[in-house]
Amino acid sequence: MQADSMEAALEVLRAHTRDIPPVAAIQMQVASYDGNRLVLTAPLAVNVNDKGSAFGGSMTSLMTYAGWGLVTLQIAQASMAADVFVADSSVRYLKPVYADLRAEAELAPDQSWEVFLETLAQRGRARIHVRARIALADGQVMADLTGRYVAIAKG
Repeated sequence: MQADSMEAALEVLRAHTRDIPPVAAIQMQVASYDGNRLVLTAPLAVNVNDKGSAFGGSMTSLMTYAGWGLVTLQIAQASMAADVFVADSSVRYLKPVYADLRAEAELAPDQSWEVFLETLAQRGRARIHVRARIALADGQVMADLTGRYVAIAKG
């Protein structure tokens, strides 16, 4: 994907963060995307619970959206169009988070973008597993999510 089309795809993702009310409420920002990993951030101040730590629902939302965004960007990189849905997910909260949130999403082990995209092109529907995590600046994982995402071709 060309740099200008990559930026266009990222801008579409950024627009979703503004246009979907629950996503806008947690003040999510697209921090980076390197073609394999998507990083999103959100401030602790608007995602805090009664204990002063990050609200679990906000962490799950951020990780789920990071996975959705990663799949959406991979489809855009392949010059394809599809609607992406989260089919199911599993979340583990490992430790309380007392800092701004940073979620990273990447392809789960034993998964292949190539197979996913070929299946989507041939059948008009495909599924893939993505891993996302909330980690501190030092890399310590505080929560993780494994999600199965489904793409359905448009048109």
